[in-house]
Amino acid sequence: MKKLYTLLTIITLCFTNGIFAQATASFNASATIIQPIGITTVSDLNFANIDAKNGGAVTLSPENSRTSNGDVALAEGGNVSAASFEISGQSGLTYAISIPSVDYVLSNGSESMVINNFTTDATSDKALAGGTQTIHVGATLNVNPNQTPGNYISPSPFNVTVNYN
Repeated sequence: MKKLYTLLTIITLCFTNGIFAQATASFNASATIIQPIGITTVSDLNFANIDAKNGGAVTLSPENSRTSNGDVALAEGGNVSAASFEISGQSGLTYAISIPSVDYVLSNGSESMVINNFTTDATSDKALAGGTQTIHVGATLNVNPNQTPGNYISPSPFNVTVNYN
């Protein structure tokens, strides 16, 4: 009888342990689709009229002020303009901006000048207030001595990129 009682106890414990060996929890899933981030060019970068003289540099700030160093004169006329962009996206989200970081060239077809040191008035991790925001980009134009007069343009556009953080 003792053997039978022991066997029944073991069988009972096996089934009892199996009952308490698992537990279940439930969960739901959700997702929120946000407005994609976008960027639109409002105005191009324009250093306006410059007298090259013996060369130097012209710096155009994101705030549309230009300064010269070396023997370059800022001439009247022309439309001085930092590049400006409208950023659109989900209100309240932050974004990062990437501006050109290498030297580029402006050319009149036979001569060229280097443009570099791009700057922006956008701070890192800028938040979209109201879903849109305007940023500006400036740069430095390196003018060669006795640069040939003419209209100098970039052979290809510069890229400004924005991404959500």
